[in-house]
Amino acid sequence: MKTLAKWSVNDYHRMIQAGILQARRVELLRGEIIEMSPETPIHYTTAKQGAKYLETLLAGKAEVRFNGPITLADSEPEPDIAIVRLPESTYRDRHPHPKDIFWLVEVAQTSLKQDLNVKAAIYAAAAISEYWVVSLATMQVTIFKQPVAGQYTQQMTVQDGNITPLAFDNVAVSVKRLLAQTSG
Repeated sequence: MKTLAKWSVNDYHRMIQAGILQARRVELLRGEIIEMSPETPIHYTTAKQGAKYLETLLAGKAEVRFNGPITLADSEPEPDIAIVRLPESTYRDRHPHPKDIFWLVEVAQTSLKQDLNVKAAIYAAAAISEYWVVSLATMQVTIFKQPVAGQYTQQMTVQDGNITPLAFDNVAVSVKRLLAQTSG
């Protein structure tokens, strides 16, 4: 499909303020307004439980945002989970920018290809230091780290054990808890 026009983040914000995009699940990716996939119950539940779990692990260390926008140079995606710098009050008048973001998490069921390719490239180009994709199809977590020149230089996929985020070397995130395979 041919793109007729590219939109800036400011254009996108003006459309939102004018009500043009009201009641539409969209996000701005590389200047294009893209319809988001509908959320299935398992997608929503996994993302919500993952956010709650990360909130308990990171209490007092970071703000865990659920289904909220982040602002990049030419994109305003809405990752399922964004782990950002405190204080939360920083985001009353703006969404988190790359300098605010510790890492991002996308839960993928129908969006796996887009999350592993398109969104990984967008986040790497924005120098987001770490990005995780929780795949409901394969029950695995793919971890992207160390963006250089718009690409992540490290990628690994795990099915169990713990993940230690770059920003918090004293935090162990259970893969099973992220995949909502256990509740405790």
